[in-house]
Amino acid sequence: MQVRDILKVKGNTLFTVRPETPLFEAVETMATHDIGSLVVMEEGNLVGILTFREIILTLRANQGMLGVMVIRDIMNSSPLVCTPDTDISEVRRMMLERHARYLPVLNERTLMGVISFYDVAKAVVEEHGFENRMLKAYIRDWPEAESL
Repeated sequence: MQVRDILKVKGNTLFTVRPETPLFEAVETMATHDIGSLVVMEEGNLVGILTFREIILTLRANQGMLGVMVIRDIMNSSPLVCTPDTDISEVRRMMLERHARYLPVLNERTLMGVISFYDVAKAVVEEHGFENRMLKAYIRDWPEAESL
């Protein structure tokens, strides 16, 4: 299974912001749409990602205040990325090694979507469930041994 398979199921709704966007506005967008990340784009290029992790660390550092900060102040400017052709096993390894919960998916320089750790886990569970059902069907239809 590849990342493109997850994107097909997930759909193509994508939330992006500019680095100059006020942090409070980003929090509003994330809360309204129940999402854990926003891709930060500038002049058509991926320049970072904002996740709830950066927001929580910022809130802790500022005694619960966001103030007049903008996304550029706290975003991860070197996000882990993958391509639509990346194998799910590789994505799992990458996410675990870097403790990344969200990965932008790039095809060359074009943003194709974002996958989350949840998306990957769901795809793996569904794939294993399908394989399990196929094996059970195969065993159930196993031809009986002929008498000698």
